[in-house]
Amino acid sequence: MPYNEELAERVRKLLIRRKNFSERKMFGGICFMLGGNMCCGVTKKNLMLRLGKQKAEKALKEEPFTKEMNFTGKSIKSMIYVEKGGYQKEEDLKAWVKKAASFAASLPVKKKKD
Repeated sequence: MPYNEELAERVRKLLIRRKNFSERKMFGGICFMLGGNMCCGVTKKNLMLRLGKQKAEKALKEEPFTKEMNFTGKSIKSMIYVEKGGYQKEEDLKAWVKKAASFAASLPVKKKKD
């Protein structure tokens, strides 16, 4: 199991009805896209969130169970990981996914490559 399939299914249920929803394997897990932009994803243990640089920095400072996303040995400033304690409750997962979806929705829709 390359990623937490149970968590992926929970996230999928929250996003699947949104316009321009898709999935892509990235970052050693699965990523959920809105309008061709990465919204969030799931690895073996963590929820990945794309929040934008300022909101990611704020979450790292203020929210428990968050940590810097460091996939390649270099920090990705606009993204964070949330550990299990931060997404275990359904209301917490919904809140995190909503934040990431809001950021993805603020970006221009990417056109599909033919």
